[in-house]
Amino acid sequence: MSRHLNRGVSIRIPERNNDWRDSQSKDKTEKEGFDRRFSSPHPSPLRSLLLSDNSNSKLGITENGLPSDPYIIGTPRTRHKLILFFLKFSLVFVVILALAGSFWWTISISTASRGHIYHGYRRLHEQLVSDLLDIGEISYAPTRLKELEFCYKEFENYVPCFNVSDNLALGFSDGNEFDRQCGHELRQDCLSLSPPNYKIPLRWPTGRDIIWVANVKLTAQEVLSSGSLTKRMMMLDEEQISFRSVSHMFDGVEDYSHQIAEMIGLRNESNFIQAGVRTILDIDCGYGSFGAHLFQNQLLTMCIASYEPSGSQVQLTLERGFPAMVASFNSKQLPYPSLSFDMLHCARCGIDWDRKDGILMIEADRLLRPGGYFVWTSTLTNARDKDSQERWKFIQSFAENLCWDMMSQQDETVVWKKTSEKTCYGSRKNTSPPPLCGRGYDVETPYYRELQNCIGGTHSSRWISVEKRQTWPSRDQLNKKELENFGLQSDEFAEDSESWRASVRNYWSLLSPLIFSDHPKRPGDEDPPPPYNMLRNVLDMNSHFGGFNSALLHAGKSVWVMNVVPLDGPNYLPLILDRGYVGVMHDWCEAFPTYPRTYDLVHAAGLLSLEFARQRSCKMLDLFIEIDRLLRPEGWIIIRDTAPLVESARALTTRLKWDARVVEMDSDSDQRLLICQKPFFKKQAN
Repeated sequence: MSRHLNRGVSIRIPERNNDWRDSQSKDKTEKEGFDRRFSSPHPSPLRSLLLSDNSNSKLGITENGLPSDPYIIGTPRTRHKLILFFLKFSLVFVVILALAGSFWWTISISTASRGHIYHGYRRLHEQLVSDLLDIGEISYAPTRLKELEFCYKEFENYVPCFNVSDNLALGFSDGNEFDRQCGHELRQDCLSLSPPNYKIPLRWPTGRDIIWVANVKLTAQEVLSSGSLTKRMMMLDEEQISFRSVSHMFDGVEDYSHQIAEMIGLRNESNFIQAGVRTILDIDCGYGSFGAHLFQNQLLTMCIASYEPSGSQVQLTLERGFPAMVASFNSKQLPYPSLSFDMLHCARCGIDWDRKDGILMIEADRLLRPGGYFVWTSTLTNARDKDSQERWKFIQSFAENLCWDMMSQQDETVVWKKTSEKTCYGSRKNTSPPPLCGRGYDVETPYYRELQNCIGGTHSSRWISVEKRQTWPSRDQLNKKELENFGLQSDEFAEDSESWRASVRNYWSLLSPLIFSDHPKRPGDEDPPPPYNMLRNVLDMNSHFGGFNSALLHAGKSVWVMNVVPLDGPNYLPLILDRGYVGVMHDWCEAFPTYPRTYDLVHAAGLLSLEFARQRSCKMLDLFIEIDRLLRPEGWIIIRDTAPLVESARALTTRLKWDARVVEMDSDSDQRLLICQKPFFKKQAN
């Protein structure tokens, strides 16, 4: 049998003949075995193919059955090598394509996106600076940080979250542009500066009737053109606004208050306390004259009004030393609990109570305690035109559906009394009265929630008629049953009250510039104590039970306190209001709804632990800048917290230009006091 040779393959012949013969003999034997394995009486096509003369040359099979050429297509090794070749080629192609794309992307960025790169760099740079400041806040090193600059002149009376022009640009309308809108404004990392001719307010009670013109944004024309009851009681000279003695005025506040008392069935306004009235919400209060008159009868009035860029009722009322804040009846619920006030007063307040199908009256009802009074003075009640009469008829009918009983109407003033009996709501005759809120919607203390078209407060355990509550000042000490509504025991409440009385004695002795001297010391017996009327407007940023407020009054200090319950803390605001005080719920990562230079003292006990024990959307510096905005020049700050947080706060006071001193407390306490005073800077912004 002839031996087939593989084409294209050179074979090296061994030099030794024996080896060659052995190899030839071996090949012959293997060839014969191969022929026997494939022999068959009926040869298959596969066998014919394998044994054909051309098969070995085509498939590259040697006589031993193995491929002799590794690159001939059709063999396993050939396919493997070919796949590797294609993979290598594909890899090279992908690399070239990636390099080309990267080159094109680099060219496009360098030519068309330089601005984006720059702004991205700026954002990274600003974030880096912010992170470094955070590190500085928690470090205890005595390194003096850079002081903050003063804001520009246009921020002298700036109130964040009430930017009407920005709200209009964002699409708010139909009066909603005057509502509080937080979250879209940039933080102002600067210090609010006083107006050029600002003067320290006169001490109480002189400051109640005389204020400095330069301290408020108010023009003589705004005073003289005002025709409302409370606004026209002002006299303006070159530097001061003086409020006349209302007792000598015809149809003045005294006569007006006396009229309301008689309509309720009392002899005069001094009997409001006996009728269960202590706290009053005064809507669009003018300049606070109604509250100023009632204050001498131990009544506490909270003034609310919409934000006004000039001639603000809230700013002037606060300057006189009475409670006030920026708020309005418009589209959101006010940040007060249900059943908060004994009386709501609206004298020509400009609110259309028939608007939005009476939903504003529903909100007024939510705030009013059972048995409380709604007093409304408006020209609408005596109008003769058909449209006004229709509106007045709607208000009367809607008040009846709210279970308000009209007690009396004299001239333009009407007094309603809210029902004390829940059964009234089930016996209403109207076929479509406002429904009662379900438990899921009857929130105890909403925080600027949208107005609800249902009657709230009926599920509250605090549904107690004003006549059945203790009269002031006994109301300050809640009874056992009232405390149980808040999960408190009498001894716990009494212990808290006594602790705050001791703290106030300690605080008051520290409010002296002596503690900031080179050799600081606590004022002793030889030093005159701070006068009782040293402070008037006080802000307690974390009020808890309201014990600080109670202790100040118990010590005979001539103050009122704005009690604030932080949004993330336990909600004891209903308890505080039930004690006969005023207060509000607030998120301290947002600006407080008031004007700059409002308070003489800002107090924060445990606030830093509450706010910064976890990740927050704001930093401690943001909180302190807001405190500086709220504080009057030469005003005081008292911070009480753990030693590490107090040290962090002290490091920040240098940036705000405050005088500051850390004071040790009891030897076994891990808490410290930080006493600060804001200097009176007369430097003007550039």
